[in-house]
Amino acid sequence: MERHFDEELKTLYEDILKMGVMAQEAIYKSIEALKNRDKMGAKEVIDSDDKIDRLELVIDEKCIDLIARHQPMAGDLRFITTGMKINAELERIADLAVDISQRILELVDKPILKPLIDIPKLSVIAQDMVRDAIDAFVKKDVALANKVVLSDSDADKLRNLVQDELINDYMAKEPSTAPRAVPLLLIARHLERICDHATNIAEDIIYMVEGKVIKHHPEELKK
Repeated sequence: MERHFDEELKTLYEDILKMGVMAQEAIYKSIEALKNRDKMGAKEVIDSDDKIDRLELVIDEKCIDLIARHQPMAGDLRFITTGMKINAELERIADLAVDISQRILELVDKPILKPLIDIPKLSVIAQDMVRDAIDAFVKKDVALANKVVLSDSDADKLRNLVQDELINDYMAKEPSTAPRAVPLLLIARHLERICDHATNIAEDIIYMVEGKVIKHHPEELKK
């Protein structure tokens, strides 16, 4: 029975990793579509979301089934419950990649407002945070998870920079730029939200490994 349970945990682990890869791909493809003004690339991200949604349901069902049948304790229970949380965060990250792609479709047929500089930088932070969060899960690496949590403030600062520029340097001076500026504002906001979800994953990993709750208490990282 114990060996069978271990095999089921391994399958769950592999499914969560697959979900992580799919979420990372969705972010990458959406930003490439933005940089290349690629309508088909954006649509591909949108169309792939159903597959991610289906995997999310499969993972949730496996987690509930494992808890119901095996009544796991301590570390195994934390792993399963953390898996459910990470699963939900990854699905939301993929949804935000879809949101980005939808904003891209609003932009591709309009003249370029400005060269893209800070949004690609923010996308790199977002992709790095998601990648590091998944790596921290794979390696049970609390130090790497801590790094993800502490990176979130950099994402916030860059999002604010994008927002201030688009509002103050464009829309406030020339309201007619709003149809081109607002989608960029939303893309920056979506990327910042991806960083928030990566942070949530990292916090869940710290709980899974150490049993320490740092949510809402980032000062715990300094101890």
